[in-house]
Amino acid sequence: MLKSMRQRPGKTHGNETGELALIEQIRARAARGGSGELRLGIGDDCALLRPKTGEELAVTTDLSLQDRHFRLDWHPAEAVGHRALARGLSDLAAVGARPVAAFLSLGLPRELTRARGKGRAWVDRFLDGLLALAELHQTPLAGGDLSESPLAAADIVLIGAVPRGRALLRRGARAGDGIYVTGRLGGAATGLVRLGNLAAAGKAGRIPARDNEALAAHLYPQPRIAQGLALQRRGLATAAMDLSDGLSIDLARLCRESGLAAEVDAATLPIAPGAILEQALHGGEDYELLFTAAAGTKLPRHLGGVSLTRIGKMVRPSSKKPMVTLVSEDGRQALEAKGWEHFA
Repeated sequence: MLKSMRQRPGKTHGNETGELALIEQIRARAARGGSGELRLGIGDDCALLRPKTGEELAVTTDLSLQDRHFRLDWHPAEAVGHRALARGLSDLAAVGARPVAAFLSLGLPRELTRARGKGRAWVDRFLDGLLALAELHQTPLAGGDLSESPLAAADIVLIGAVPRGRALLRRGARAGDGIYVTGRLGGAATGLVRLGNLAAAGKAGRIPARDNEALAAHLYPQPRIAQGLALQRRGLATAAMDLSDGLSIDLARLCRESGLAAEVDAATLPIAPGAILEQALHGGEDYELLFTAAAGTKLPRHLGGVSLTRIGKMVRPSSKKPMVTLVSEDGRQALEAKGWEHFA
């Protein structure tokens, strides 16, 4: 149990492959991170956070489940750890918050905690991926929980800070606002297809490293923390969210929260190399930012080295029009929300 990784009574310290040894390993590795707001991290019953004057806390949680969000025979352990944290960091980016601390609860089969032959344990490599991304975004691992489980599961809680009353929300858009996205769309969906093809060809054990561009968008998505902070600090966005389930379904959610409709120009969509229009519209896990900006706002073409692309505009809703309309060379048609939705 991490609890802020407090040791449970009644366990023997001699079990170097057990829970306490894993806790101490995580505690030692997490100690390398730090932030001014984290007063007390791993080692007690609770972590202690102290936000700066004039700030409020942003809290998000994301659950990653074996055979739902990742497969042990497809995804390298480092990628599973990276993706688990990236999902939460992307939520913070969407509201324009800077990361303060992360909390990780892990459920693992016993065999994933033990090394095989000369290799390292799966959990060690999982932590490699998670902690590398945490260090990149100065996000200390401040606690969590551990449990033995028949399937691997990682639940991440992210705490961020944003100036009081300045968080970017989904409900701030106005009719006439432009619709923008960061980066390119459809890359994660394309990478997932390629990953499945590699596994089907019996090459799952030889999946290329993280610098392979064809897979990187899926295996190692980059949360747009710097871009979200810039949009918030410079007052550029009227509404924002991250693209986790697909543009078609996420834009519909932003429309509902803002009480508006939207028009998307298919010709302007920044489609990732190798992806097709359907993947750009409906493929999930791109973790780019979707945001709106007032018509007169001058936006740079790039923000923090990442492209910004106008893809449409917000319009007043009408009972005679769909919530989201796709405008293409074939005319105007309703853009059905086909992205990912649990239980649908």
